[in-house]
Amino acid sequence: MKYFVTGIGTDIGKTIASAILVEALKADYWKPIQSGDLDYSDSHKVRELVSNTTTKFHPESYRLKTPVSPHAAAKKDNIIISLKNIHIPKTSNNLIIEGAGGLLVPINDKESIIDLIQSLNAKVILLSQHYLGSINHTLLSIEALQQRKIPIEGILFNGDEEYETEKIILSKTALKNMGRIPILNSINKATIKNVAQQFNFLKK
Repeated sequence: MKYFVTGIGTDIGKTIASAILVEALKADYWKPIQSGDLDYSDSHKVRELVSNTTTKFHPESYRLKTPVSPHAAAKKDNIIISLKNIHIPKTSNNLIIEGAGGLLVPINDKESIIDLIQSLNAKVILLSQHYLGSINHTLLSIEALQQRKIPIEGILFNGDEEYETEKIILSKTALKNMGRIPILNSINKATIKNVAQQFNFLKK
């Protein structure tokens, strides 16, 4: 199974969520587009946090130097990101694909992350985090995915519980609550492995 981990915005924990899911499934990991931090990329971070020896880390299709929106980072590097050049890795294992920013983050002048998801034919795991406005951002993200008929595995909540927020999101969307990533005082192999145990149900 291919799962695309995307979020309702930027900096809400997609890389930590991806590491947890990779560990839970002993899945392969792939970040198609990396913008900035090339010496310590998201692939490096996930590799440091995973304990199992099954996972393979597949190289990025685009490695961009500047930590900005992919379309802008690509322009700085004098290239144009093309979906035709982004090929899903060949693997018989489950695959966790980590996105960049939210669904409508542009990758070029015409296409966005949601177009990338659609082209890869992967099921989405939507990461939501509670803040003022997060209900709106979560529901808009789900509506965008559903309009494209992109399959959604479920919603994964990051951080402390907000009962009323989660209740309204789940009741309006009828999507599966995949669970919660607690606030971690320390982030290391041991804590990632511990949290990963609650997601074993994803194994196919």
